[in-house]
Amino acid sequence: MSSHERRRKNKKDFVPLDRERAEKIKEVLHYLYEINKFIPIIVEGRKDKKALREIGFDGEIITFHSGKSIYEFSETVANRFEKVILLFDWDEKGEELYSKVGENLQGMWEDFSSIREVLKVLCQKEILEIEDIPSLFHRLAGKSLDVKEWQQ
Repeated sequence: MSSHERRRKNKKDFVPLDRERAEKIKEVLHYLYEINKFIPIIVEGRKDKKALREIGFDGEIITFHSGKSIYEFSETVANRFEKVILLFDWDEKGEELYSKVGENLQGMWEDFSSIREVLKVLCQKEILEIEDIPSLFHRLAGKSLDVKEWQQ
């Protein structure tokens, strides 16, 4: 049995090539990349931040899990920034944090909420975490994200 056949038997790991969806994910990430030059992104943890850095994000990325309570974290962010992008995972824990942090940062993030929602739709139920976006893109496109294309 070939490795392709073994992967196909495990449907959870099998994602067929879908270059059109991969291109849409790339477009959304490019848009996010451009906005991140001016607006910080808040992610849940270090792995999410690392994944965004690996695909070329060089703007400010704030990690939520820094040992502070939701209130303390929100106060710190509100005192430092006028606008932020909330990019929490869309698993149960991420949705809860998105709701609670969003409530504390009302008026600061809503302009960018559609970015997360579009990514959720494009990633479907294949992944639930920001850190998995680069690997999903690779599986869909058959290649890695090339951030040099973005920076032209």
